[in-house]
Amino acid sequence: MVLETYREKRDFSKTSEPRGRKRKTAAHNSFVIQKHAARRLHYDFRLELDGVLKSWAVARGPSLVPGDKRLAVQVEDHPLAYGDFEGTIPKGEYGGGSVIIWDRGTWEPDGDPHKGLEKGHIELELHGEKLHGRWHLVRMARRARETKDNWLLIKVDDEAARPEGADDILEERPESVKTGRLIEELEGEEPGWSSKTGRIKKPQRSATKIVVDPSSVMKARKSALPDFVEPTLAMLTNKPPSGKQWLHEIKFDGYRLQARIEDGRVRLLTRTGLDWSDKFGKELLTEFAALPLKTALVDGELVVETASGAPDFAALQADLRDGRSDRFVFYAFDLLYLDGYDLRAAPLIERKKMLEKIIPSGTGKIRFSIDFDVDGDLLLEHARRLGLEGIVSKQADEPYRSGRGRGWLKSKGSFRQEFVIAGYVPSSTARKAIGSLVLGIFDKGRLQYVGRVGTGFTNKVAEDLYSRLEAMRVDKNPLDQRLSADEARGVRFVRPELVAEIEFRTWTGDNLLRHAAFRGLREDKSANEVVRETSIDARAEPELPKRTVILTHADRIYWPDEGVTKEGLADYYTDVWTYMAPFVVQRPLALLRCPDGISGQHFFQKHAWKGLNESIVLIHDPKDEDDTPLISIDDLDGLLGLVQAGSLELHPWGVTVADWEHPETIIMDLDPGPNVPWERVIEAAEETRDRMRSAGLEAFVKTSGGKGLHVVSPLKPTAEWPAVKAFTKSIADQMAADSPERYVSTITKSKRQGKILIDYLRNQRGSTAVAPYSTRARPGAAVSMPLTWDELSPAIGPAYFTVNNTPTRLAALRSDPWEDFRAAAAPLEKAKSKKSGVR
Repeated sequence: MVLETYREKRDFSKTSEPRGRKRKTAAHNSFVIQKHAARRLHYDFRLELDGVLKSWAVARGPSLVPGDKRLAVQVEDHPLAYGDFEGTIPKGEYGGGSVIIWDRGTWEPDGDPHKGLEKGHIELELHGEKLHGRWHLVRMARRARETKDNWLLIKVDDEAARPEGADDILEERPESVKTGRLIEELEGEEPGWSSKTGRIKKPQRSATKIVVDPSSVMKARKSALPDFVEPTLAMLTNKPPSGKQWLHEIKFDGYRLQARIEDGRVRLLTRTGLDWSDKFGKELLTEFAALPLKTALVDGELVVETASGAPDFAALQADLRDGRSDRFVFYAFDLLYLDGYDLRAAPLIERKKMLEKIIPSGTGKIRFSIDFDVDGDLLLEHARRLGLEGIVSKQADEPYRSGRGRGWLKSKGSFRQEFVIAGYVPSSTARKAIGSLVLGIFDKGRLQYVGRVGTGFTNKVAEDLYSRLEAMRVDKNPLDQRLSADEARGVRFVRPELVAEIEFRTWTGDNLLRHAAFRGLREDKSANEVVRETSIDARAEPELPKRTVILTHADRIYWPDEGVTKEGLADYYTDVWTYMAPFVVQRPLALLRCPDGISGQHFFQKHAWKGLNESIVLIHDPKDEDDTPLISIDDLDGLLGLVQAGSLELHPWGVTVADWEHPETIIMDLDPGPNVPWERVIEAAEETRDRMRSAGLEAFVKTSGGKGLHVVSPLKPTAEWPAVKAFTKSIADQMAADSPERYVSTITKSKRQGKILIDYLRNQRGSTAVAPYSTRARPGAAVSMPLTWDELSPAIGPAYFTVNNTPTRLAALRSDPWEDFRAAAAPLEKAKSKKSGVR
């Protein structure tokens, strides 16, 4: 019965794939990777386990670059005999297309593979003809209506790994390890060919090129290469369309470009037809010139991908400004013309099939933008959780229509669009730099005011914008309306010619932007085409908490490289307040203050100081003989008062001010020493959780925003500090005693090389730990992020979540990951009674 799904999908009278059966013989731990040119090219990764091949479809194939995450969709189990299958599956049959055995060998699991499969994290070592070394398979959380498990295939940093930018194994070794054939050489085979038909002579591959025939595309029309083609533009929608007639792609955060190739000469044109060929370096142009074609028009998006793998528009702008071209990637998603044939009248699905044939697989500068065979709502949710801009849904049978229409629909993870810069306000903290921009949009030819943006500028960007805008100053207000005295204060108007891309939380009732952040200039777009993007199914946004604290020097930059200002930090805390409040309200707080940002002076402060904002509450420790006031807050205004004072980290006690002697929170801080892999920190968190549960306490997890993880247990406030400290010390000591090669419970640095400190000292009177959702005063603007246990994986590091991507993550969540935190509280007496069961 284990292969029932496999057999139900196939007609064995038409396909020569093995019917197979589950084997009862001892496992040999074989693995196979089959390159499969079905509707879209992918790699089938199969591991022998329990007499079958556990199987995943890896869209982009394995990568030897450590940390490079490859989506692996788990599919039905296959028979072991399938590991020897190479041939052609007939068109129209399930998986129709060519298959070669790209790699094969044996694999070794690290630990029990059955537990790993159930838990969603398999650590393994491959011994193949092409692939070697250690790998992770990590399951992502399944969402509602999702029918398949999505995993990530990730290479471990070991001797078999390759650095970023090294030769791609997929391009370096494209051939079958069984027959030496390329997958393109199977396309002419009669359906049903298999490796069982006899020995195949290894062909010569020295001059092999992909052969494409554009005349075979439905509705292709013989024609000369057209002049610049106005691009198809997507309409905004809040809910992706449903139905099999739609293809869903990731929306890339970059510059829309049209690659025009004519007999080896390549030009890159913007959406308005500007020639930007010289902006992106020679390597990209060289790869376009090497494509297997003579003449073509390719539509796509040029991006810069950061270390997390997500496109970053600000990083793209920075690379352009600095003359750096090594990180540019062009994602091709449409083919308009090829070798004498105009393809615009052809259905999108046919254009994409032809495009996929001419774009090389692997991790070069040019990559094919795959469409995902999943529900649009689910893909949008995944994109938002990963901090991506959104998705684009396209009708599969549509021709290419220039201009904006309903054939392409875009769904965004956050509100984001272009605005015209109508003026600026100089910085209040730096010379010759901007502090904020005045923004507008055109409505019936008139420029309407939509508010200001005062965060998202690095020091360099603020200075560059000042220089450009100062040269564009005008005396007359270019906006259609007169600004109020507050709106006009300090404004210098400019010619409305530059376009800025802005991310924002929502529109106010007065049609102004709320919580806006600058993401970059859009020099590929003209100001006169900037209008308000209105969703075809606009939704009501939830009300944000009210705030009354007035920030002085709101444009002061707290995180220089990320461009997060005091105003940006205040916006962030307003966004997360409802999640964060239970962990910081009416508690003694210690602060890390950096009044001049992370590049200036840092100091911890727990006592009150002169000039405190009136929204900050003064409290008194009943055991402090000096009776020096400590600090607490009751509401969002109190928190923003701390922001005004440069408080970049909040560290609460584990008690409320109503009861100083009975903690209601346990925090186990897992702090890795040098050379500790991140997966070991995850294992330590899971072991700590299990020990807490064995002792009768529930456990929750959050990133620290620094190097490690925090395992947090809610308590009923019945036990006093000494009992809580003794309990947590026993947990830490037991872990160190059971696994001395992994853990230490003493803080001595000399003992921590290659080990994880189980820091229990957060659980004594007067000690603190960073609050959930608090920012960290470190480069990157990371925050301490609560997670569900099934989100914990090598894909999310300790500083993955930041001021910039957290609001998008929270908008994608169906529920608070710590929603049941306080309801799960148990008394320590219960834990102590079960203590003997902890080991």
